[in-house]
Amino acid sequence: MTTKTVCELCEQPGGTLVWQGDRCRVVLVEDADYPGFCRVIWNQHVSEMTDLSAPDREHLMATVYTVEAAIREVMKPDKINLASLGNLTPHLHWHVIPRYRHDKHFPQPIWGARQRAGKPSLSPGWQTRLKENVSSRLSG
Repeated sequence: MTTKTVCELCEQPGGTLVWQGDRCRVVLVEDADYPGFCRVIWNQHVSEMTDLSAPDREHLMATVYTVEAAIREVMKPDKINLASLGNLTPHLHWHVIPRYRHDKHFPQPIWGARQRAGKPSLSPGWQTRLKENVSSRLSG
């Protein structure tokens, strides 16, 4: 009897789709505490960076850097956190997280101990501007 493991990032987008390419996609994570939190997800199911060819690794990281630049331009964070964990979801993806000195966990990682109540304060329309910025940078 064969047991098939279901991968949530193979079965679902992983967030609100911002941009889709042949090799990877960018999604906006639904997290009210961390607006602008994006994931760059490799479309094919692999779990480690070294599962990719060198050109594919370069493409993935170029996409991560492009998303970081778009977030910095639109969101104006104090810091960007980049993380590739995958312990619970072993499908290659990168977290690109805008951080603010007043957020709930700063300076700790968002998965760390809460430091304060923290409440994001962003101008209306930030989601549309972020999606457009990411799309124009990656589609151009």
